[in-house]
Amino acid sequence: MAHLLIVEDDELLRDGLSAQLMQAGHRIDTAVDGEQALSRLDTEAYEGVVLDLGLPRVDGLTVLRRLRQRLPALPVLILTARDGIEDRVEGLNAGADDYLTKPFNRDELLARLQSMLRRASLPAFGPSPQVPPPPAPGTLRLDPVLPRAWLGNEVIDLTQREWSLLDLLVRHSGQVVSREDVLAVWQSDPGETGVTSNALEVYVHRLRRKLAGSTLNIRNIRGLGYLLENTGAP
Repeated sequence: MAHLLIVEDDELLRDGLSAQLMQAGHRIDTAVDGEQALSRLDTEAYEGVVLDLGLPRVDGLTVLRRLRQRLPALPVLILTARDGIEDRVEGLNAGADDYLTKPFNRDELLARLQSMLRRASLPAFGPSPQVPPPPAPGTLRLDPVLPRAWLGNEVIDLTQREWSLLDLLVRHSGQVVSREDVLAVWQSDPGETGVTSNALEVYVHRLRRKLAGSTLNIRNIRGLGYLLENTGAP
């Protein structure tokens, strides 16, 4: 049967769904919040997702939209207490294949899920969804929402300031970014206090160490600022 991911923060419901779907022959993984769901989707190949919308850390619609960017054919069933017409329309427009509201009949859930998986396996829907091939070693990927990044498949632990700095450099790759630009971005972050120019050097040094082994290098352009360049050789 199918390898499924259940994304649900209610422990009793999550355990009940897992038991029911395993009894039906499926292999089940679970996630308790949106961030954990995205992490699992980055590292595992699934054939379907049961997704709550009211999730902590990263909400379900954000998970769905980001999932669709990478895995456009992966079947997704939204299971949520949001029963308004606007909520249904928003969920389906975001890329859900089906939408079921709580409370629900478990036989209906199983039938809808089976129908969704069956449709996805038809030739007209293309091959079974898979996780894309792993990125080449040293390839940098930034999470567009959370302060995290990867070099290949290796997670880089970043502070909020390090992520903001790296995001700014990546968006202006090949261009000089001034110290003033970096400090302005940091000061615009909620809860941030002033950062001195000398402290900026410390963060740049930390990022250089964390990018070691990649093809990326942060150059200090004297009197101007910083330049992120791709050297082509780690």
